[in-house]
Amino acid sequence: MKINESILNETYFRANRENWNERVEHHVGAKYYDVQGFLSGRSTLGPVELKSLGDVTGMRILHLQCHFGLDTLSLSRMGGIVTGVDFSDTAIQKAREIAEVAGLSAEFHCANV
Repeated sequence: MKINESILNETYFRANRENWNERVEHHVGAKYYDVQGFLSGRSTLGPVELKSLGDVTGMRILHLQCHFGLDTLSLSRMGGIVTGVDFSDTAIQKAREIAEVAGLSAEFHCANV
């Protein structure tokens, strides 16, 4: 029996996206992500990332696999012109909601990268 790789790949893709969609609400509420800390002004980027990036003011930045956007929005808060992309439609919707609550500008797109 020959396996249709296209159908198999689509099945795995759908299962993976469903898995990540299910994780979003849990992650948003998890202490590790600290959404409330972010909304209070904390950056989600670590010292190594901040040092490596330097001043991003006015830079156009594409953040792939952005999940629900906290790092993307941290870059926006630093003055970057940012676009976040993720394949989880649930995560992208949550990223847009957090951006609105935080008063930050970013574009978020759902796409398979």
